[in-house]
Amino acid sequence: MTEPLSFVTAIFLGLFGASHCLVMCGGIAAAAGQADTAHRVRGALMFNLGRIFSYTLAGGIVGTLGLWLSELHTQMGLFLRTLAGLMLILMGLYIARWAMWLTRIEQIGKGIWSLVQPHAQKRLGRSDPVSQLTLGALWGWLPCGLIYSTLSWVAAMGDPVSGALAMFGFGLGTLPAIFSASLASAFIMGLISRSIIRVIAGALLIGYGVVTLISVWQPQLLAF
Repeated sequence: MTEPLSFVTAIFLGLFGASHCLVMCGGIAAAAGQADTAHRVRGALMFNLGRIFSYTLAGGIVGTLGLWLSELHTQMGLFLRTLAGLMLILMGLYIARWAMWLTRIEQIGKGIWSLVQPHAQKRLGRSDPVSQLTLGALWGWLPCGLIYSTLSWVAAMGDPVSGALAMFGFGLGTLPAIFSASLASAFIMGLISRSIIRVIAGALLIGYGVVTLISVWQPQLLAF
């Protein structure tokens, strides 16, 4: 099972990375919620359930990959944990708006997205629950630096269940912003995007990343 701190951290990553989520998914979320005005809440719910399912699935896959790499080479576990600490620091810098380097990582998934996007577009504007759920699941694979960075952190867990739960927590964290976008709730989106909240969250993530790096490398340095 994933550690409580890791699960909570994943929720924070999604919650305070909300402004980027709104840029990437806000428009499509609003479209999904308004495809059937009589069932707007249902449409928003289906879209977000599909999206969170894809995040959870990706977390399980990446966690399995991390486990395999760690078993393949003992030093790989050290590398993955170091990468996790660095990614937490980068995500903290991004969320606080002190450095936006994570956006460059989005280039990695453009090839995959080019295959997924046509199927997602076919479901735009449909009001039936299956299409809305499928649209969310497909949109969950949209290239996103925040998601990719979180997955890199999840890989260091080296456990499929922990990885899936962490990404489920990440998806839950993104839910307030994307759900409110689906329902056109400016109040919630404005609350999440406040600069003071972003700065506090970013500083906490940077601190967690530094602690992670210290916990990884302190035993190595003391061994010399």
